[in-house]
Amino acid sequence: MCNLYSCVKPRDTIGRLFRTTRDSTPPTPPSFPGIFPDTLAPVVFNSADGERELTFMRWGFPPPPKGNRPVTNVRNVKSSFWRAWLKPEYRVLVPVTSFCEYTDSTPKIPHWFALNDERPLFAFAGIWRPWTGTRKNETGEHRLFSFLTTESNGVVGPVHQKAMPVLLTKSEEYETWLTASTEEALNLQRPLPDQEMSIVGVGARFDGEGPRLP
Repeated sequence: MCNLYSCVKPRDTIGRLFRTTRDSTPPTPPSFPGIFPDTLAPVVFNSADGERELTFMRWGFPPPPKGNRPVTNVRNVKSSFWRAWLKPEYRVLVPVTSFCEYTDSTPKIPHWFALNDERPLFAFAGIWRPWTGTRKNETGEHRLFSFLTTESNGVVGPVHQKAMPVLLTKSEEYETWLTASTEEALNLQRPLPDQEMSIVGVGARFDGEGPRLP
């Protein structure tokens, strides 16, 4: 389960790649080398007035009745817990440059995955929902996001066998995820081919701190 990722590209780069027409994000640091659950992070969605908007939402859906932690990853899209939020109006692109998985060992060792060593921008296939309650000591209305996972490919599997995020890397995939029918969009819930990604760092809590692999 991915509970840490990075986005180290500036807002104008995000806007160009995902063809945004509005930026409602507040002044922010130039990059986010470590994004953890329950924090605000950039996402792109089609707003109700027709604008493709770059904004901030908080990572993690509210937990189910018997849970107590934000739900950051979505695997079983047939569950009624998720179906209402898989419509086009509730889908988001989550901008990413790398993501982290930990080994199942003692100590657990973080491994960072990206498309290549230059860490180009791509997206997780995400969903969002409105919610009223208290998060991070802020009580009121929130916009919360999570993202889809799928079975691990041959790059992620040796580190984390159970699952990996759904990675979108092409302009047509971005458009499909944001606009297509639920049935068509869910065809994107598949692992990225092994040859399209690699491990770019090992042992760092934040991307860029650890050694790069040859």
